[in-house]
Amino acid sequence: MGQKDAPVNEVQIVAFKLKREEYGMSILNVEEIKRLTDITRVPFTPDFIKGVMNLRGSVLPVIDIKKRIGLPPEEYSDATRIIVVKLEDITVGMIVDAVTEVLTISSDNITNAKQLTSTDSEAHTEQNHFITGIGNLNNRLIILLNLSEILGFCNDNK
Repeated sequence: MGQKDAPVNEVQIVAFKLKREEYGMSILNVEEIKRLTDITRVPFTPDFIKGVMNLRGSVLPVIDIKKRIGLPPEEYSDATRIIVVKLEDITVGMIVDAVTEVLTISSDNITNAKQLTSTDSEAHTEQNHFITGIGNLNNRLIILLNLSEILGFCNDNK
């Protein structure tokens, strides 16, 4: 309806680093990318919730994505960024080690997370619920995150 249809066989992602691995998420969920700023700690929240920050007059929850997906913590650096993401009516800031670039990956080059584990292994499924798949772009492997699972804690009170 007045809009050009994007090619169905390509996915645009924002790529970022966590430790030495490269991760990505759909660019459609990314509102903006900010430098690390003052974050106010909120008591009695899970340890992966770093706190809240002021985003143009609104209070924005900020999560440490490494803690959320089970990676060990690391000191922040000048490259550390906050990716502001939106999924449905939830907006959250996610702390990442560095944002690398916006990439376009053919859906033919994305391996679904379910294909990565055997169907009878509950342990692997539990570990991989934060991952939707792995993208392969010119022999670069990019782990694609499942935002609905990562932000699932936001819907616990509904």
